[in-house]
Amino acid sequence: MPDGGVRVVGHGARFRRSRRSELLIWWREIDRVLLTLILSLVTIGCIAVAAASPASAHRLSTNQKSLGDLYFFWIHLRWVALGLIAMFFASVLPKEAARRGAILLAAAMVLALVLVPLVGSEVKGAKRWLWIGFSLQPSEFLKPGFAIALAWILSWRVRDPNIPVIPITVAIMGLVGILLMAQPDFGSTMLFGGVWFVLALLSGLSVNKIIYAMGGLILVVIAAYFFYPNATHRIDNFISGGSEFDQVDLAMRTLMNGGWSGTGLWLGSRKNALPEAHTDYIFSVVGEEFGLIACAVIVTIYCAIALRVLMRLLDEDDLFTILAAAGLTAQLVGQAFINILVNLQLFPSKGMTLPLISYGGSSTIALLMGVGLLLAITRRNPYLSREKFDVTELVRK
Repeated sequence: MPDGGVRVVGHGARFRRSRRSELLIWWREIDRVLLTLILSLVTIGCIAVAAASPASAHRLSTNQKSLGDLYFFWIHLRWVALGLIAMFFASVLPKEAARRGAILLAAAMVLALVLVPLVGSEVKGAKRWLWIGFSLQPSEFLKPGFAIALAWILSWRVRDPNIPVIPITVAIMGLVGILLMAQPDFGSTMLFGGVWFVLALLSGLSVNKIIYAMGGLILVVIAAYFFYPNATHRIDNFISGGSEFDQVDLAMRTLMNGGWSGTGLWLGSRKNALPEAHTDYIFSVVGEEFGLIACAVIVTIYCAIALRVLMRLLDEDDLFTILAAAGLTAQLVGQAFINILVNLQLFPSKGMTLPLISYGGSSTIALLMGVGLLLAITRRNPYLSREKFDVTELVRK
């Protein structure tokens, strides 16, 4: 370039610089510790699915079609790749865009739940899926939208304490619960109810209302036991201890077979008799092939995720951010511990997968999208100081 000349920058160069700048801002603002914990679970999940895939492939093979040992593993990798893309695009969204998108997603999935009993696909006596070119489970995609939508409604109290946010969220929870139990899916109903309770508690629910809410949840479980066959069957099996051929009992035997250090990859034997080894009972497969130490590592990572989000929120000054992040975390970690407790015979069987570890199709994408929304909501400029949010002040209002 001659001395004194002016360099003209084209539109393409400016666009590339702008995108690079946005990515640098994203990398600076995102919680990289939380991202690392999430990616570690995804990596463990890929290894666990590889371990469980032969057992499930052999069980599902027929004379007409034989599935390869790593059949579920290769499919899982494709879903994980799509899920990671969804997680990235969700995590780069500004907080307001993430909130609006999640609310629209929740509304769309509630409508989809209405359609499930009418035109849904039935698998093992339950209608939980819609076929739209691929199998879609609306309840999985509803999870992140539900938590964020409730957080948004409950945060209205900051603007006007007289808005009846609790009755509104109770009505939404009731609608979702009815649609889920019609499938039937009692386990997911309890998970959604637990997320609602956590958010209502954090939003400043008074002690009296907390007692009423807990009493209401207990009454719902009792009523479900007497009038809802799906719940009756699961609770009865849990109380009676079942038989040696029950899935939960087989899962426990598989889990303990590996001892502390495990039998080694693909050397486990009990997993071959375990139904749903690659989904609901993958934690037991991990225990058999990699040992109880590996199981403890998984539990520790889930606890670390919850603790990390809590630390991130300690100096947060926005109620919506606190509620949305807490709801998404309660959903992820709550589902994980329900699955783990089922494998340990400490909780009735719920048919829930181990999030970010179990094999999954649309559920893997939904989980990683939810994680992306959590990362987007907890993003912050590290150079800005914040005033802590005072929950007790909200309760006094």
